[in-house]
Amino acid sequence: MHREDFSMLDGNLIYFDNGATTLKPKVIMEPIHEYYNTYTASAHRGDYDNSLIVDTNYEEVRTLVKDFIGASSEKEIVYTSGTTDSINKIVFGFFKNYLVKGDEVLLTKSEHASNVLPWFLLQKEIGIKVNFIELDNDHKVTLDNVRKSINSNTKVISIAHVTNVIGDVRDIKSITNLAHQNNILVLVDGAQSVPHIKVDVVDADIDFMAFSAHKMCGPTGVGILYGKKDLLDKTTPIIVGGGMNNFFDIDGSYEFRETPNKFEAGTPNIEGVIAFGRIIKYLNSIGISNIYNYELELREYAVNKLKEIENIVIYNSNSDSGVIAFNYKDIFAQDLAIYLNKYRICVRAGNHCAKILKEELGVKNTCRISLYFYNTKEEVDYLVKVLTNSNIKEELF
Repeated sequence: MHREDFSMLDGNLIYFDNGATTLKPKVIMEPIHEYYNTYTASAHRGDYDNSLIVDTNYEEVRTLVKDFIGASSEKEIVYTSGTTDSINKIVFGFFKNYLVKGDEVLLTKSEHASNVLPWFLLQKEIGIKVNFIELDNDHKVTLDNVRKSINSNTKVISIAHVTNVIGDVRDIKSITNLAHQNNILVLVDGAQSVPHIKVDVVDADIDFMAFSAHKMCGPTGVGILYGKKDLLDKTTPIIVGGGMNNFFDIDGSYEFRETPNKFEAGTPNIEGVIAFGRIIKYLNSIGISNIYNYELELREYAVNKLKEIENIVIYNSNSDSGVIAFNYKDIFAQDLAIYLNKYRICVRAGNHCAKILKEELGVKNTCRISLYFYNTKEEVDYLVKVLTNSNIKEELF
């Protein structure tokens, strides 16, 4: 699907590492070229034509993002450098002031480091408690297990919509509904969901959500923090400087700008944001539902093919996303990835920044296939052919 849009696929590369970052379509270069060659200027800094063009294009993207995720207002869309930056801004800008010693934050053992380490730091700094929602036998989150985990001290549930190793799709709407009945706020890591499935933050009643442009065909160094306006208004910027203040004076007085500008200190990744706008239009032209349905079809095909290989162990056969975690018996994950690279097949190997997940899987490292709309059944067939090589161990060692 749309493979002709990606220059890197002109050769014989098979790219199965979309959970880490996606390939970039040719259209991404047009806005970057235009910005650098026809109207370079800073954003929100000048009173001349080029600067006004920048401002217009830069702010148009905020509207595109708002519509893409179903937010109520552009004021709820904050530009960041990525999911990690977005989560840190909320953990240390809002929850550090909202939570007190003894309050509980619920995570899962399949969360990415970006949604674990900030909470661990906060636990050490102010004495909150970090606990984990139990996963079922398929390493998934069930609403019953969320309900069982909640107690009178629970103040936050911070959870991925789709996890990056198990690839399970959490029922965020039901989770937020249950959380809000118990006066619990919900932070959603949308890094692996927004690029693949339709997300409506208002319908799901999400309090905060973070995601990255580079995982959805966009540029690196651009992220989005969504937050309900009243919550963002109560959030303190953790990075301050130029562009985010109305004034400051020699007596130490200062005033920050309103949301979302107060979170955007310094010169931003202007061309990246503008290029991300072009990517949102590109994804809209394909259709996010079409992307997700195609991925599910391709995933089912890949899982069935991999199951035919005697030595392959799949850890998430029943997940509903394009993520497949597997190992080849008696072969270290990184060794297998290096072997596949000999055949121009790109997979991820390791713990995938989900280092606590080993407690659930019983294994520290896995290989991961993560699919996107430009992958094909023919690529899966070739992967299977390479993995069924009877001399694989001899070739490795």
